[in-house]
Amino acid sequence: MYTRSQEYLMNEYKISASALELHDRAMEAVEPLFKEYEDIREYNQFKVLKAFQEERISDYHFTNTTGYGYGDVGRDTLDLVYARVFKAEKALVRPHFVSGTHAISSVLYGILRPGDTLLAITGRPYDTILGVIGIDQTEEDGNIGSLKDFGISYEEIPLKDNTIQTDEVLKTLRANLSVRMLHVQRSKGYTSRNSFTIAEIEKAISTIRKEFPEVIVFVDNCYGEFIEEREPIEAGADIVAGSLIKNAGGGISPTGGYIAGRSDLVDLSSYRLTVPGLGGETGSTFGVMRSFYQGLFMAPQVSVEALKTAIYAAKIMELAGFEVHPRAEVKRTDIVQAITFRDKDKLIDFVKGIQYGAPVDSNATCEPWDMPGYKDQVIMAAGAFIQGASIELSCDAPIREPYTAYLQGGLSFDHGKIGILIAISRIL
Repeated sequence: MYTRSQEYLMNEYKISASALELHDRAMEAVEPLFKEYEDIREYNQFKVLKAFQEERISDYHFTNTTGYGYGDVGRDTLDLVYARVFKAEKALVRPHFVSGTHAISSVLYGILRPGDTLLAITGRPYDTILGVIGIDQTEEDGNIGSLKDFGISYEEIPLKDNTIQTDEVLKTLRANLSVRMLHVQRSKGYTSRNSFTIAEIEKAISTIRKEFPEVIVFVDNCYGEFIEEREPIEAGADIVAGSLIKNAGGGISPTGGYIAGRSDLVDLSSYRLTVPGLGGETGSTFGVMRSFYQGLFMAPQVSVEALKTAIYAAKIMELAGFEVHPRAEVKRTDIVQAITFRDKDKLIDFVKGIQYGAPVDSNATCEPWDMPGYKDQVIMAAGAFIQGASIELSCDAPIREPYTAYLQGGLSFDHGKIGILIAISRIL
């Protein structure tokens, strides 16, 4: 006996009976897991609401400025709201950041100087950051303006058993006094490692700070906002950055990114976004302030809807016989779900299925292609209202062994389920 919704899925979307059987089993397993994250959502919603109230947000903050943007009260007050939410001294929230990578690179270029060393302590960063750092840069590439071209060195400490090797970090800091910044990537990126919880980040920072209190700790916070009750600044990080077309924008912000942390470090980062001396004092906001405020207000709710989608995907794909990382029962700190197919064709078919389940461009067929910033061909499903918004149901994968897809987003859990069922029906 099928429910009305299940009959609709079978008739209108051609979802197979075997897929619906897996769905029922998956839902029975994951529904008890949702309660913990619903409690976190409620706490974070209260936290965001309190920040709005303390800054006395009114409709005059939803400004539309042009030109230099001097005295943009909506922009300046939104910075204060973000600083309260992230427990930071200062924040910089701007539509001028074109991506999370752009916000991250503004931190790196703004703070590091020739002769400094950037030390990645969570293994190799996400693919799009590699070009910023200058990893694998060749003579044929020329002087492209990477950190390497500016005389900034780079070292990385690989993970061991999915944990930060603090002993190796300390050893490197003792041997190389030029290390000015530690890079922590909270989310897994295109790797099979765990994403790092706030408690794990806090433990590593605490150990390192005992001997090296002055080293700057930067956390790439993409995909992690509002998944736990605390953010990295509360765990001892000096500065964080992220994207507004991921968690923090709540599926409403049309573009942009944010930086939050120590006041002096945010200022230095702002000089990279604009120019020294002006920093965050300029930059018109083109009428996007309402969506930025509303997106932040919706972020706790939408982020947990995306998280539920990831947990459901982990369970149903595991039941279907595929490798998933993390498993549904593992404590989450971001919205990314890795699914390993070990089969190129199944990987591509699954990603195409996510596209066919989208509200936008569902008629499009995504194919692997050479995408700027990536070493391998990449296939991306992103039928989103905001182009490239990975807080909306999306899936991408580098075309390389073991053929792992990275699924994230879902403005509503109901839509997330449909998209995954369409995708899984293609490969069963």
